[in-house]
Amino acid sequence: MKPVTVVTGRAVPLDRSDVDTDQIIPSDWLKRVERTGFGAGLFSEWRDDRAFVLNQPEYAGATILVAGPNFGTGSSREHAVWALLDYGFEAVVSPRFADIFRNNCTKQGLLPVEVEPALGRALLDAVVADPSLELTIDVARGSVEAPAVGLTGSFSLDEFTRERLLNGWDDIGLTLRHGDDITAYERTRSPWLPTATGIAPR
Repeated sequence: MKPVTVVTGRAVPLDRSDVDTDQIIPSDWLKRVERTGFGAGLFSEWRDDRAFVLNQPEYAGATILVAGPNFGTGSSREHAVWALLDYGFEAVVSPRFADIFRNNCTKQGLLPVEVEPALGRALLDAVVADPSLELTIDVARGSVEAPAVGLTGSFSLDEFTRERLLNGWDDIGLTLRHGDDITAYERTRSPWLPTATGIAPR
């Protein structure tokens, strides 16, 4: 995945709480065998309503989703994160995330920004009032700001997650950091044992 250092952009206000993964990407979309193309299914049942926020032209091209509390509840499907990324979102701001959804985000490069409820409400209202408002989220500093309206706050990440995002390490990337050690270990294994490559060591 790509490193996530600073996310700057306009935002979409999703003023709904307890948004679950089935609402993010309905189960009909889980039949796909590719990992791409899920953006078309993002909130697809809600997008049938012309008044839904993603259908409003003033929010086209926004890269940050500002949502209500308890975002990403429900099943553990990674497809929810794939859909948000494929649509073009780089970060989601919410007063609370479901743990599994949050974990799926950090493994795939979607930044979960958990803020205090008062700041979450203020950001939602500010983006509704001005769709052109830009937010800046800094991973290293753990800060979220909307300078034009004087809003600023912080969000926490454990150091391992912060480092993984800043360096763009998904699970495969984390493993490949130890590539030399893995190769050295495989060379010492008995020939009759399976190897990482499927080829017996010489």
